[in-house]
Amino acid sequence: MAISRLFIANRGEIALRVLRAAQALNLETVIGVSDADRESMAARLADRRLVLGPGPAAKSYLDARLVVQAAKASGCDALHPGYGFLSERAELARLCDEHGIVFVGPEADMIDALGDKLRAREMAAAAGVPLVPGSGEIASAADARKVADEIGYPVLLKASAGGGGRGMVIVNGPSEVEAGFNRASAEALAAFNDGTLFMERFVPEARHVEVQLVGDGQGEVVHFGERDCSVQRRYQKVIEEAPCVAMPAELRAQLHQAAVNLAKSVNYRNAGTAEFLYDVTRGEIYFIEVNARIQVEHPVSEMITGRDLVQEQLRIAGGQGLSVTQDQIVATGHAIECRINAEDTRRDFVPVPGTITRWRPPEGEGIRLDSHITEGASIPPFYDSMIGKLIVHADTREKAIDRLIGALDSFEVEGVPTTIPLHRAILQDPRFRSNTIHTRWLEQDLFASQPLAAE
Repeated sequence: MAISRLFIANRGEIALRVLRAAQALNLETVIGVSDADRESMAARLADRRLVLGPGPAAKSYLDARLVVQAAKASGCDALHPGYGFLSERAELARLCDEHGIVFVGPEADMIDALGDKLRAREMAAAAGVPLVPGSGEIASAADARKVADEIGYPVLLKASAGGGGRGMVIVNGPSEVEAGFNRASAEALAAFNDGTLFMERFVPEARHVEVQLVGDGQGEVVHFGERDCSVQRRYQKVIEEAPCVAMPAELRAQLHQAAVNLAKSVNYRNAGTAEFLYDVTRGEIYFIEVNARIQVEHPVSEMITGRDLVQEQLRIAGGQGLSVTQDQIVATGHAIECRINAEDTRRDFVPVPGTITRWRPPEGEGIRLDSHITEGASIPPFYDSMIGKLIVHADTREKAIDRLIGALDSFEVEGVPTTIPLHRAILQDPRFRSNTIHTRWLEQDLFASQPLAAE
């Protein structure tokens, strides 16, 4: 089904990103916004703006029926969910199908299957993708103790329906199993209304590496290289880069093939990301999960390949299929992205709503800023604190680091504190430059060695 009018069911920088991709393809755009976002940049630039409801997300962006009704009423034939909010809710995809609206993403059943981490592990195993040694569903603390004794400590208890670090608990020895099981199960139940847990071997110094995929839903899948997302805080990515230069070429090829094989085996449609742990000590990769949507960090893949992934999503949703073959996707240079949040680094990164009184972003060769912010913009208290993504591209990782430091130094933001000091500290640390980091490095090493100022 060809698309002519697109409903954008999101806010902030991703709403603006989708809008610009749609405009490049000559699509009409309608955006659904909360009352708090009625004067946002995306709302001003869209062909039409519909106010979904008040500021709180539960009464606007998270109401699937309200969102689909708005798309239908405005004559839209497709809906892009962005990331976050309803983007991985099968309910939204099903409602779109019921109302004859093309959902720009995977089918509802695929979202359900991949959203259940146990089912996703089963799908990966069936496709021959390497897994972290682990278990199926664990029904009790006693079962957890038995499985942990077999796998060997430390182990990681994980919520089957989880994400973002919720329902995840590290267990270092037998005495911690019962308390860890109870805590992880309670967190999972509170966050996802599902307390189901499973267990994996914990890799203390792993890197988080993921592959950007796009499939046509007919068995054809291409990848756009891998991203290294090892700089994390509380399981949330802070800095992302592409490619993962710490990975040897042979293992990189294995990683790409494993991700493509998995997506092909399930006839994956649209954009998605296969996430892996890279055990540097063992020289092995292990599948973690698939994120069935566009990712926050997709710009680094775009920067090294020169391809527009959101346009690719829209073409596939419109029935045009993949616009490129694998041999046409060539990665060059190195890209790094910083997530810039309105947070106070001196007060445990508490989000700080407010008004941007000065906004002077950096410009120059190899510099890209994805942001919905302008001077005078208001940051509401209802949503994620990210106000922009600063991305750079250069010939080498070393040059990209230097370019990004220079860009951060010239970035002027006033009115709210930001995480720019954190990014400077990371980039200037010799351990980051030498690429000897892992997923716990930021909290375990960097935070322990230096205080962070607010800016």
